[in-house]
Amino acid sequence: MNMKITIAYDGFEFNGSQTQPEKNAVEDYLIEAFRRLNVDAKIILSGRTDKGVHATGQVFNVQLPQHLSNPTRLKKLLNHHLPLSIRVLKTQEVPLDFHARFSAKKRVYRYVITQKPITPFNARYVTYVEKIDVKKIQEAIECFVGIHDFEYFHKMGSDKHRFFKEIFEAKFYAYKENYIFKFKANSYLRSQIRLMVGFLLDISSGKRTIKELQEQLEKKKRIHFKPVDGFGLYLAKVIY
Repeated sequence: MNMKITIAYDGFEFNGSQTQPEKNAVEDYLIEAFRRLNVDAKIILSGRTDKGVHATGQVFNVQLPQHLSNPTRLKKLLNHHLPLSIRVLKTQEVPLDFHARFSAKKRVYRYVITQKPITPFNARYVTYVEKIDVKKIQEAIECFVGIHDFEYFHKMGSDKHRFFKEIFEAKFYAYKENYIFKFKANSYLRSQIRLMVGFLLDISSGKRTIKELQEQLEKKKRIHFKPVDGFGLYLAKVIY
């Protein structure tokens, strides 16, 4: 039986989503939760998130024995065995050919910033930015929409060789007391969103220009190469 499971987690607690040699990844805790249910589970995540990056809609699939086929009961059992920083939101039986990673059509990420002083209660979940030029960012973020070679917007040294990605939607807007960067794409390179947001914030502050952004996007020269931190970044939704 193939089960599709949607989870949320506080990325500050973990060394990313995918199991690492040093352990303490989200996947490690999922495997342990299934082990407590006497299941040697192979977790297939929709994609990896880095250390410090959160998720409100991460998806994985897993093959389970028939006695765990009740979605409501499975959700309750997993949440009982998982730390509070990982929560199962939804469980759903799916066809055997469903693959959380390869069946995904689009992935939505959000990056949250604020102009209000950080408190001990939100410091892990939002990034403080002193000045925000909304119009500049809204104009610049449109440059990312479409198919581009994002080689200059990925973490150097990562093992990616396919740099062409399609961004279907890129928006910047106010939401309550925060501002949100929203990106919808087929997939992303490592640290791509954090590098894009960093460049946009430099444009907002006047350090960089839209012309320079276009030059880096066209790979004429690499201008900005420092990603913002991961605290404000969320994997919001995976679309199938």
